[in-house]
Amino acid sequence: MVPWEGYVSDETMGTFAPILLYWVYAGGYQLLLHRRPLQRYRLHTRAEEEDKNLVALPAVVRGVLLQQLVQAIVAMILFMTIGTLGCRHHYMNMVNYSKNILIKSYSKTSMENLQSRVDSLVFMVIILRQGKIICCIITSDSSTVLVQPSMVVQSFQFLVAMLVMDTWQYFVHRYMHQNKFLYQHIHSQHHRLIVPYAIGALYNHPLEGLLLDTLGGAMSFLVSGMTPRTAVFFFCFAVLKTVDDHCGLWLPYNIFQHLFQNNTAYHDIHHQLQGTKYNYSQPFFSIWDRILGTHMAYDLLSRKEGGFEARPLRD
Repeated sequence: MVPWEGYVSDETMGTFAPILLYWVYAGGYQLLLHRRPLQRYRLHTRAEEEDKNLVALPAVVRGVLLQQLVQAIVAMILFMTIGTLGCRHHYMNMVNYSKNILIKSYSKTSMENLQSRVDSLVFMVIILRQGKIICCIITSDSSTVLVQPSMVVQSFQFLVAMLVMDTWQYFVHRYMHQNKFLYQHIHSQHHRLIVPYAIGALYNHPLEGLLLDTLGGAMSFLVSGMTPRTAVFFFCFAVLKTVDDHCGLWLPYNIFQHLFQNNTAYHDIHHQLQGTKYNYSQPFFSIWDRILGTHMAYDLLSRKEGGFEARPLRD
């Protein structure tokens, strides 16, 4: 049972909840970033942000909104095609077929009695689709209820989705740096924010947003086999983590920064000149950087004027 059940479909929540959460979470960080008490937690000074960044905040907001528009369109198509809404017709065909088989297996004398009993049944249909088992209960009035997997199964799907997203984003991200044309015309837009901040987490060229984030999310959903309801929580979690990695603050009680080695300071290195060919991994783990030799370690130092500095350990 979730708060939106009976009011909004899981597919609608999976499409729009991450977008709303992005602006709430990133907007909160943006307000905190320029508060005087929070200056002692910044990874870059405000002067550095104003001097080094090559794009103004209004342009960043417009760029993020454009990416989220594309993201919403793709998500709706994905859910309608593969989610419970798109499969409802298939479920009903299977139920009707099952009813017919049951009725035909009885003699004519018991047909009427059986028909009344079949119509009162609640059918459970299990469909295997691309390795994913979906359990769907369909009642005689054609209403459909998707039975969610156990918490153990959903946790496993969460982990699989995280690994799939990390793998996809690492290799696409790295290739966009190695291919001069792609970097110059597409990925360099994101690196106009040399000093990252939360609202700019999804500031990308529209094509990069589609290839890196939107398709990466779609693949995570498909490969993990999660239901649209589980996807709501996964996509919201991924949004929170992505925003946090770009927030520009090193906060003492930030759970993301303490649980994940791939965190705000780790990704800040990648935005620095010395680190553009390192620390490609995002948004969860640093596995591929470590395996393929693109990991750059750093020291987190306190600045005399207040705040922190993530300093690369390579020249």
